[in-house]
Amino acid sequence: MLASALLALSLASAAEPPAIDAAPRRAIWISLADKAVPKGGVRPEHTPLEPRALARRAQRRTASGLVDARDLPIDPARVASILSTGATYRAQSRWLNGVSVEASDAELRRIMRLPFVRTAWNLHHTIKGAELPEPPLDAEGSVAGGDYGYMQAQLGQIAIPSLHARGLHGEGMVIGVLDTGFRQVHEAFHSAEHPLEVIAQWDFVSNDGNTDIEANDHPEQHKHGTWILGTLGAFKPGAAVGSAYGARFVLAKTEVYATETVVEEDYYVAGLEFIEAHGADLATSSLGYIDWYAPSDLDGETAITTIAVNIATANGLVCLTAAGNQGHDSDPATNRLLAPADAFSVIACGAADVNGATASFTSDGPSADGRVKPEVMACGVAVASVHSTNTTGYQAVSGTSLSTPLVAGAAALVLQARPDYGVASLRTALFETASGFLANGTHDPLFIRGYGVIDARAAALRGRAPEDLDLDGDVSAADLARLLAAWGPCADPDPLTGACPADFDGDGSVGASDLARLLAAW
Repeated sequence: MLASALLALSLASAAEPPAIDAAPRRAIWISLADKAVPKGGVRPEHTPLEPRALARRAQRRTASGLVDARDLPIDPARVASILSTGATYRAQSRWLNGVSVEASDAELRRIMRLPFVRTAWNLHHTIKGAELPEPPLDAEGSVAGGDYGYMQAQLGQIAIPSLHARGLHGEGMVIGVLDTGFRQVHEAFHSAEHPLEVIAQWDFVSNDGNTDIEANDHPEQHKHGTWILGTLGAFKPGAAVGSAYGARFVLAKTEVYATETVVEEDYYVAGLEFIEAHGADLATSSLGYIDWYAPSDLDGETAITTIAVNIATANGLVCLTAAGNQGHDSDPATNRLLAPADAFSVIACGAADVNGATASFTSDGPSADGRVKPEVMACGVAVASVHSTNTTGYQAVSGTSLSTPLVAGAAALVLQARPDYGVASLRTALFETASGFLANGTHDPLFIRGYGVIDARAAALRGRAPEDLDLDGDVSAADLARLLAAWGPCADPDPLTGACPADFDGDGSVGASDLARLLAAW
């Protein structure tokens, strides 16, 4: 279903649909008749899915089969017929079987006469104005300490360094990011040891392969996405080390700066399909939509982006999104969420400060149908990232937009450690090891904090013995080798912020008593 604010124009209404408004051209969503299914059914070779996407689906998909009609490409002849009316192409969705165009009233009338067109919707337009996604704070690089530099505290809070110490940096994982664009020239993206690796990218706004800032872009267009990518993929020891710097990335530029339009949801859906088809393990978005929805629409099955996220998670793609910066109150019957935070299996992320206190701006739930939203939290106040314009600078930024990639990076490391996790089991591991659940055995009754601040180490260790250093489910020679390699004083004995997972007895060094524990657990 689309939002009730959208104007549906049914084929059944008339051969000559009425003009939508006085503007000469406007964004229109065209819903198409069912695709032609190949004889014998849909097979992987009929789809644009990369082998890695098929492998991930085989491991984690919960929908029946490996592929279905939603994966079939839209017939190019249908798209060509729509564009032959004079309409301008914007985006398309295999999953939702539709095409987004810009068209005049006359062009729309010609489109509606095409035999394969079912319905059309006017995509309303509003202006963001001064309401920016996440305004930067005055402080730049205000958090310091250790090889993680400005990122030390925000990563230590969710136990990322402890997983790094186990050799988990995101290797073998592919993370998709949907945002405003990505400036990739910063020094922290070009280290000799761990340069940023982007395996695919697409600008769905300009319909080209450049997700960086372009000639016709607003000068602020790239900033938000660059901050998000920095929290994940930066690598500059002593200044900034991202949570999943060893991962590879798929980038989708789907958001238009300074305006808020329904067509951005179309770009979002196309971007999510792009990420899923390229075999990503996770997709993270620090974007959200509410202007054309009411809180009652956030029921898990109304918003366009929410529907797409439901399809993506059923395909085994872990999805994370920001809850929003709309604020909260003490009334559990109201919500200030943004779509697609209401999707059924998305991980909706709220924001705390580095001490775990609730951020004043973080949006509350529950979803309209009463589900826990947001579910988890990470630091979203003065989060350190790369500077969006100074290629050697760093800055602090606030918002659930920043807590979300921190959770996403943690989820990538947990999934790297625990390939046995699917979407549901990863969610459970993150929720049931979070601070609020450990303290109270349930979620926040006010639906502000969800299950609390995550603990990546605990989520990865869930169901594993502490002595199982490689988390493969067996204490064996590989774990012994890791312990012996770490023998001696710990560089940093703090089990959350430090690098000493073999220090089982917590005495600040790896020694005979730790060896005895490992052998006893063999």
